[in-house]
Amino acid sequence: MVFYFKARPEAGDYTIFMGLDKHENEDLIKYGFPEDIWFHVDKMSSAHVYVRLNKGQTMDDMSEGLLEDCAQLVKANSIQVYTPWYNLKKTPSMDVGQVGFHNSKLVRTIKVEKRINEIVNRLNKTKVERTPDLKAEREAVSAAEKAERKAQLRDKKRREEMERLEKEKQAEIRSYKGLMVQEKMTSNKQIASGSKTLQELEEDFM
Repeated sequence: MVFYFKARPEAGDYTIFMGLDKHENEDLIKYGFPEDIWFHVDKMSSAHVYVRLNKGQTMDDMSEGLLEDCAQLVKANSIQVYTPWYNLKKTPSMDVGQVGFHNSKLVRTIKVEKRINEIVNRLNKTKVERTPDLKAEREAVSAAEKAERKAQLRDKKRREEMERLEKEKQAEIRSYKGLMVQEKMTSNKQIASGSKTLQELEEDFM
């Protein structure tokens, strides 16, 4: 079971979500999206809370309001850490739901002084429970991204081929090839056979 919440409207159209227990947390760790930001109490047991950003956005694009919504869902009166999903590190020796980090520089902290019931109650009113197939969702997105990359590559190759042909065309125009076509050329012999001889020209002159 995964719980979904809607962030405050003024923060934007963002979905915050969390697993029911460590088993759902394990799947969320495994099948997350690059746009997901993970929240957790620092060095203590707590809920794993995620927010899914829009493509191209980073932690730096998160508003204070969105940060506060996520932090309030994790645990009040605590120091919390957050980091991009792709920075989560999982090794075989770790317990279910336990994670580490690939790069500590991508881990940030936020202090939650107290629980703000108004925020938590507002988020709980938007709460939706689902049992998603996280693996299938991730595979579907990966397939769509792969198809998009292939289409972009095809378009790039098509543009490069058109540019190459245009360059060849322009190079041919600038060259003297058009002037040196065999059928259009006249030899000295042809000129001589169609003209008067020197003697005939001299006689005409006289």
